[in-house]
Amino acid sequence: MRVVFVLIAILFGEACFAAESDSSGPAPSAAPRHPYPKRERKLASPITDHFSLRGTFFRAALNTELHLDSSVNAPGTLVNAEHDLGLKGDLNQGRMELIFRLRERHRLRVDYFGSDRDGDRAIGQDILFGGHTFMSGNLVQSDLQYSMLGFTYTYSVIRTERFELGAGLGVHLLQADARGTDVTLQQNAETSGVGAFPTPALDGTWAISQRFAWTARAQYLRATVHGITGSLGDYHTDLQYRWTPYFELGLGYEEIRAQLSVQRSSTTPGGFTLGVKGPELFFRVSF
Repeated sequence: MRVVFVLIAILFGEACFAAESDSSGPAPSAAPRHPYPKRERKLASPITDHFSLRGTFFRAALNTELHLDSSVNAPGTLVNAEHDLGLKGDLNQGRMELIFRLRERHRLRVDYFGSDRDGDRAIGQDILFGGHTFMSGNLVQSDLQYSMLGFTYTYSVIRTERFELGAGLGVHLLQADARGTDVTLQQNAETSGVGAFPTPALDGTWAISQRFAWTARAQYLRATVHGITGSLGDYHTDLQYRWTPYFELGLGYEEIRAQLSVQRSSTTPGGFTLGVKGPELFFRVSF
C-alpha cells in the first residue's frame, strides 16, 4: 500500500513539473519565426504629391504701355495705361493652380491669370490711337482686358526625397483687348489679339523638413516671327507650411512680363508691354 502512495506522488510531481514547463513559454531570447518588415514613413512634400489644388490671393502692381499705329509708317502715341488713361495700378484677385503628377517624374501644371480694368480721365496730351486723335483735355474712357492660360509640362531630371529639379516646356494662351472712347468727340478705337506662346521651363522644389518646403520656377522666351516680336516671362517662388499631410499654407511672390510688337502691313501694327508683380498668400490641398 505504501508503494502505491509513493508511485502516485512520483506521477503527480512529474505532471506538475510538465505543466510548469509548458506555462513558462519560449525563452525570452527566442526571436519570432516570422518578423514583420519595418515600414518607413514617407516625407509628405510637393515632391511626393500626386495632385494639388492651390487657391491664391494675389496683390499685384501693374504697369502697362501700349500703342496702336495707323500704319507701319505712322506710329501711334505710346501711352502708359495707368498714368495717362487712369487705369488702376494695383489688383487684388484670386487665382487658381492645378498640378498633376502623371508618373513619378512627370508633372503637368495648369494656371490662369486675368485682369479686366477700366478708367476715365481727361487726358493731358494729344493721343494718336489707331488713326484717331484724342485731343488734350478731352474725357477719354478706356478698357483693357488681358488673360493668360498656361499649360506647363516638366520632367524631373533630379528627384530625391528632399530635392527635385524639373525641366520642360510650357504653352501660354494669350488674349488682349484694348478700347478707348473719346466722350467729348464721340469717337472710339479698339484692337484685340489672341495667340499661343511657348516657353522653356525650369521647376525646383526643396523639402526643407517635415513641415516646410520651398519651390521656385521660371519660364521665358523671346522670338520674332514674320514681323511679330513677342516675349513672355513668368517667375514664381514660395515657402509652404504643411499643416496636415493634405493641407498647406504659404507665402509667395509672382512676376509676369509680357511684350508684343507687330510691325507688318498685313495687320494693324502696334504693341503693348505688361508687367505684373506682387506677393501671394495661398492655401494648398494635395495628396
